[in-house]
Amino acid sequence: MAYTVRGESFTGYWAEAENPKGLVIIVHDWDGMTDYERKRADMLAEMGYNAFALDMFGDGTPAETVDHRRAATGALYQDRDRMRALVQAGVEQAQARSSVDDIIVKGYCFGGAVALEMARSDMGDMASGYATFHGGLSTPEGQAWDGDEPPVLVLHGGADTSITMEDVATFATELEAAGNTYTIEVYSNAPHAFTVFGSDRYQERADAASWETFSAFLDEHFAS
Repeated sequence: MAYTVRGESFTGYWAEAENPKGLVIIVHDWDGMTDYERKRADMLAEMGYNAFALDMFGDGTPAETVDHRRAATGALYQDRDRMRALVQAGVEQAQARSSVDDIIVKGYCFGGAVALEMARSDMGDMASGYATFHGGLSTPEGQAWDGDEPPVLVLHGGADTSITMEDVATFATELEAAGNTYTIEVYSNAPHAFTVFGSDRYQERADAASWETFSAFLDEHFAS
């Protein structure tokens, strides 16, 4: 599904459900929009949700190497206005196509950080909830949680060395102090990117448990 943002070309992936119960926005990991996000979108459509995997990098942005990925994500971490504009454009594309408007936003790794960026922004109330799978949790300087954001679900691996348990504790302390509604699940011995099928980090137990929890999150917040 091709679309443009500020004259630039982007390509997302749309999966449509029969009689959809809601719309799920998927934000990709630092390797860009791949078959992984397409598979997750198809899984959600089979569960009865429209799903759109948006594109945060744009057509032609290289993401094959670690250096490429650091450059692509680093540019967005340094330009939060652009990050927000790109996620808003993706959400608007999905809502224009969807027969249901209620949304939940989920992200993987880098995408989890993007989901939380949206939650903290003036777009926060566009969604009924936000979920991150092994996602970035740090709040950038100049931003804060005010307690009025929709519910947040964090699904994290206890053996993650990229986003540590100390990072999880800091995040929980921030949200607790602000009065946010949040849930954090930690899966023992699960490394960073534990949900990525076929990778050497994939852990089936943690993947299945996190997907079940996310499914319950969808049921709860699309029904409310």
